[in-house]
Amino acid sequence: MPDTSTTTSAPQAADSALMREVAELVVTSLNLETAAADIQPDDPLYGDGLGLDSIDILEIALVVSKRYGLQLRADHEDNTAIFQSLRSLSNHIALQRTK
Repeated sequence: MPDTSTTTSAPQAADSALMREVAELVVTSLNLETAAADIQPDDPLYGDGLGLDSIDILEIALVVSKRYGLQLRADHEDNTAIFQSLRSLSNHIALQRTK
């Protein structure tokens, strides 16, 4: 009988190493006083969570695009979901990266 505990059609999500790398990238690119290790994977990046604003998100999009070879556009319909948390951003990178 086949193992049905995992879904084979589900895309590979980001691992903890990629999430730490992305957290470090966020902290460094925005010169945050928060340590990368203190950014919780599911805390919101925008607004109340990490306290980032739209300019910060644009800066992150630029750095992520350059670093991982993927395109993040300001008019992308999924931006709210992509930039919801460190986990969602890392998952998007894991699925779309070319570098």
